[in-house]
Amino acid sequence: SKEQAAKLLLQRGLALKSKTLMEAAAVAAASPFAKVINMIEELLEKLKAEAASEATHKAWCDKELKANKLKRNEKTAEVNKLQAAMEGLEANIAEMGATIEKLAKEQADLTTAMREATELRSKEKAENEATIADAAAGAEAVKQALVILKEFYSSQAPAAALLQRRQVPEMAAYKGMQRENGGVIGMLQVIESDFTRLKSETEVSEHSAAQEYDRFMEESTAAKKQKHEAEFKLSLDKDQA
Repeated sequence: SKEQAAKLLLQRGLALKSKTLMEAAAVAAASPFAKVINMIEELLEKLKAEAASEATHKAWCDKELKANKLKRNEKTAEVNKLQAAMEGLEANIAEMGATIEKLAKEQADLTTAMREATELRSKEKAENEATIADAAAGAEAVKQALVILKEFYSSQAPAAALLQRRQVPEMAAYKGMQRENGGVIGMLQVIESDFTRLKSETEVSEHSAAQEYDRFMEESTAAKKQKHEAEFKLSLDKDQA
C-alpha cells in the first residue's frame, strides 16, 4: 500500500541518511500511488546517478590516495637520503675537527722540540768550542815547552841526561792517553799528542753535531709548514661544510 511504501522509503532514508529517500517518503505519504511510482522511478534514476557518482568519486579518491602514497614514499626516501647525507657530513666535520686538533698539537710539539734542540745545540757548541780552545792552548803551551827544553838539553847535554833520568814526580805520574815514552821530553810529547787528538776529535764531533742539528731543523721546519698548510685547508673546508 501507499502507506507501506512511504514507511519503507522513510526507514531506508533514515538508515542510509539519504535526504533524497526521506523526501521521497514524504511525497509518497501525500501523493496518489501512480505518482508515487513515477517518483520512485525518478528516485531510482537519481540513486543510480548518485551511485555512479560515488563510484567515480571513490575511483578518484583511490587514485589520489595511491598518488599521495607514492609521493609520501618518495618524500620519505628523500628525507632518509638527506638524513644520511647530513649524518655523513656531521661525521666528516667531526673527523676534520679531530685532525685539525692533531695537526695543531703536532706543530706545537715540533716547536717545542726545535726550541729544546736549539738550546741543547747552543750549550753543546759552547762546550765544544771551549774544549777546542783549551786543547789548542794546551798543545801550543806544551809545544813551546818542548822547544825550550830541547834547546836547554842541547846546551847542557850531560845535565839534561841526568834530569831526564830523574823525572819530577808529577811528570812521572802522567800516563797520558797512550803509553809513556820515557823522559820529560817524551812525556811532554805524549801530552801534546793528547791535546792535539782531543782538539781534532772535538772538532769532528762539533761538525757532526752541527750537521745533525741543521738537518733536524730543516726537516722540522718543512714538516711544520706542511702541517700548518694542511690545518689551514682543513679549517676552510670545515667552515664551508
